[in-house]
Amino acid sequence: MCERNDPAAVAEGLRRRLAEARRTLADGAAEEAGARYAAVLAEAEEYEGREGAGAYRLTAERAAALLGLGESALESGELTDALGYFELAGELLADEPAPARAPVLRGRAVAHYLTGELRYAVHLLESGLAELARAEPQDPDALVLLHATAIGPYMDMGAHHHAARAAESALALAPRVSDPALVARAHRSVARTLLAQGRHAEADASLATAAGLYDRLGLRTELAHCHWMRGYVRAQAGQLAGAEEELRQALLMLGETRAALYRSQVAVELADVLHRRGSSGDAAELLAGVLGDFSSERGAVHAAAAHRLLGIIAEDAHDTEAAEEHYVRALSLLERAGAAGDLADLCRLLGDLLRRSGRTEAALDAYRTGLGHRTAPGSTTLGPAQL
Repeated sequence: MCERNDPAAVAEGLRRRLAEARRTLADGAAEEAGARYAAVLAEAEEYEGREGAGAYRLTAERAAALLGLGESALESGELTDALGYFELAGELLADEPAPARAPVLRGRAVAHYLTGELRYAVHLLESGLAELARAEPQDPDALVLLHATAIGPYMDMGAHHHAARAAESALALAPRVSDPALVARAHRSVARTLLAQGRHAEADASLATAAGLYDRLGLRTELAHCHWMRGYVRAQAGQLAGAEEELRQALLMLGETRAALYRSQVAVELADVLHRRGSSGDAAELLAGVLGDFSSERGAVHAAAAHRLLGIIAEDAHDTEAAEEHYVRALSLLERAGAAGDLADLCRLLGDLLRRSGRTEAALDAYRTGLGHRTAPGSTTLGPAQL
């Protein structure tokens, strides 16, 4: 415990414990990290409330603890809690320059993205980027952080041009970034835009660069996400054996870190690969084990992907009624989220099912819903996209 009558010593001690909490979170121990951040926050608040503390404030330390609590909650899949922590951190930093607020903005955007609110996540990121563009001097770390975060929502919405532009900006700024973990995140994120452009080898190389950086930095959770993205890239390219290997590795690592929501998302993508490799029974069993982890407010896009895949499996088993039920549930989730690539693909599946059942008008309605939504490689959660 630091000297409690010396404000500078209190702040230094709290910053040291914040660094330890960040290390714990990077190791994948989100629950333990959250407890560490909570202890720092409580001590900072207790110190500020002490008689004799005067005007000394630990605003930066409290905000960092709240940001860490938000990140820990994201890893655990507690999205409502995460949003609450990020909003409190944002209030503390409201008068700070835009670069100082960028990590909080990124956290809010990711939380909304994971709930299925793609448009609002993009709105937050675009607003933050516009503010950063007006700031002088410009902060490359903050810009790369938000550009890299925007790629996923853009791709899910079918805004491929915007995603490509964000990727180009992130890579152009990367040589000026001071944080190697942020450089790795940029390389991991741009892989999806490279895939959409048919540049599979470059996407894989970008992920290899990110994985190497994460490995050297000892960032186990981020490395798991790299395996996940490599599995996604290989699944989209039809390299199913390699995709299964990467996704199983990600599933194992995320299981060790108790990243429940992310692990369930990987399980859905692994189920798709298993189905495509002829193991539909194993795929259905895997989906049954994770479907309860999702809702319209928690992992909506992957919840829809799970229902889509269960619908395909039901169709293969000639259970038309069950297939239609799964497709309709997926459609509802995707319309709310605005995931254009997945929505277009699903409308094709539902329309074909209804047409084969002789329900022509209903099939046309499904096709009309899908019109205007264009799929492309890298835009669908489970692939490959039907062009």
